[in-house]
Amino acid sequence: MASRRLAPVLVLLLSTYLAAGPAPATAQSTGDTVVFWGRNTEQNEGSLKEACDTGLYTTVIISFLSAFGRGGTPKLDISGHPVSAVGADIKHCQSKGILVLLAIGGQGGEYSLPSSQAAADLDDYLWNAFLLGKRQGITRPFGDAFVDGIDFFIDQGATEHYDELARLLNAHNKECRGRPCVTLTATARCGYPDQRLQAALSTRLFSRIHVKVFGDGRCAARREELEKWAAAYPESRILVGIVASPEADPQSYLSHKDLYYDVLQFINKLPNYGGLMIWNRYWDKKTGWTAGNEP
Repeated sequence: MASRRLAPVLVLLLSTYLAAGPAPATAQSTGDTVVFWGRNTEQNEGSLKEACDTGLYTTVIISFLSAFGRGGTPKLDISGHPVSAVGADIKHCQSKGILVLLAIGGQGGEYSLPSSQAAADLDDYLWNAFLLGKRQGITRPFGDAFVDGIDFFIDQGATEHYDELARLLNAHNKECRGRPCVTLTATARCGYPDQRLQAALSTRLFSRIHVKVFGDGRCAARREELEKWAAAYPESRILVGIVASPEADPQSYLSHKDLYYDVLQFINKLPNYGGLMIWNRYWDKKTGWTAGNEP
């Protein structure tokens, strides 16, 4: 699992905006930097290996397993990246201490869990196709490489049975020789609560919740909503999800200065503050936002 270290952009923010006075408790807080990868072509976004070699991220989330649960074969959509190359890149990232997760769901996919059996089927597929399981008849898209866990990015459709899926996935940790091998995270809409994830999060099995402070009309009061998330799930680390370019979401984009003064100087003091989630690698590569540049 990736070590917790101060996100590069937080170093910039803290050094810039705290230089005039003594460093408060926020300067001592650590945080992960999570990025979503797989939402643009390799030509524009770069490979998974390239993302990990930047040194900017502690976690990379492959996105998305965008179709499942409707009786057909689950579908992996990584925007035309050569799937055959991803396995070696996963191993490379993990060798550098970077956590690699697979996101299920996404925006514009075809997915739902219409029954308990559908949840069980998806659990079986994820365990044997992407995690540590191996079962004859299930193809492993990334070969013998395995992801470190699953991110629940449930942005549409019905809400039922995701709590069952979370429990089934977490139960595999008993098979992992004394160490957790299935990390569960969730990417939620800013406005608390996110009804699509509420049942799943009620299991208290998610180590991190990435709260998107973009793409949500109910997120005008970012600080207040983040504080609600942190209070509701004290056992989970709460990450602030931002867009890395105004092109991605002009209304919700935050400059470094605005992010610090509007959000981080308050949220970074919370005991379960977890860092930043960057949407996404394509925009971040284009602007250099996490590296400290402004578009």
